[in-house]
Amino acid sequence: MDYEIEHEEVGIVRYIKNNRAKRIIISIKPHFVRVTIPRRQTLKNAQKFVEQKIDWIKKHSKNIKLLSEKSKELPKIDREYARQKLGKRLSELAQEHNFQYNRISIRSQRTRWGSCSSKDNISLNMKLLHLPEQLIDYIMLHELVHTRVKNHSQDFWNELETVVPNARLVDKQLRNYQYCLF
Repeated sequence: MDYEIEHEEVGIVRYIKNNRAKRIIISIKPHFVRVTIPRRQTLKNAQKFVEQKIDWIKKHSKNIKLLSEKSKELPKIDREYARQKLGKRLSELAQEHNFQYNRISIRSQRTRWGSCSSKDNISLNMKLLHLPEQLIDYIMLHELVHTRVKNHSQDFWNELETVVPNARLVDKQLRNYQYCLF
């Protein structure tokens, strides 16, 4: 059962039971705090956990609200335009670096720039179009490398470095654009 409780310091807190969760997880959203509760935990334990993390929640809530406000200034993106532009660039990069992928899908997501399935289907976030071209290429190459290495092991990073020198530094630059995901 899910609960929504008003907390005097942080506003709405949504407690959500999840049988697959292994631990209590706090996620900060622009208008509420989500708390995922594993099957073997109680609401009371989750509320105690929230109280222990209240300073962390307040700090991150403030950051999320700022990012959310900043994202409202971004122009809207047409999905069909994104499909054409991102699809063309992914194809060019795959050909240039000898990668093969199955299908591409374009989505609007709030947490990921892209992903690669076990069947080598690549999903890209249309919000990539808010990024500089260097970072768009980095994300596409990151997903293309996942067609060969399905995890983020050292082998993955070594492979990525062959197509994106200083890949870890480039990856850190993405943090400056987190607001684009909102």
